[in-house]
Amino acid sequence: MKTWSTKELTEVAAADEVELATIGRDGTLRRAVTVWVVRSGDDLYVRSWRGRASTWFRNAHERREGHIHAGGVDRDVAFVEVGTGVQHAIDAAYRTKYRRYGARYLDPMVSRTARAATVKILPR
Repeated sequence: MKTWSTKELTEVAAADEVELATIGRDGTLRRAVTVWVVRSGDDLYVRSWRGRASTWFRNAHERREGHIHAGGVDRDVAFVEVGTGVQHAIDAAYRTKYRRYGARYLDPMVSRTARAATVKILPR
């Protein structure tokens, strides 16, 4: 698996949102959705506030590949589900980066439902 360049990692992490497209059942790239992205260490993560039932998460979980555009980075990516060990650090990254949006938007992103739908984004 490839790793992010320092420039890519910094640019994507600095973006408020990422345009994320998954591969659908038919093997084609689906329409991109806009999601929040956070950095923890040298890794990038996204969550579905709707949980595991959201279409983009189901496709990411099943196909494990897609494409992102954020902060000037346009890249094919792989999606890797994460375990419970990094969830607190990801929660903290969401709280720090998006606190200006207030509890109405932030609380769903650090909920149990969203934690269960967290993926790490890796370059392909």
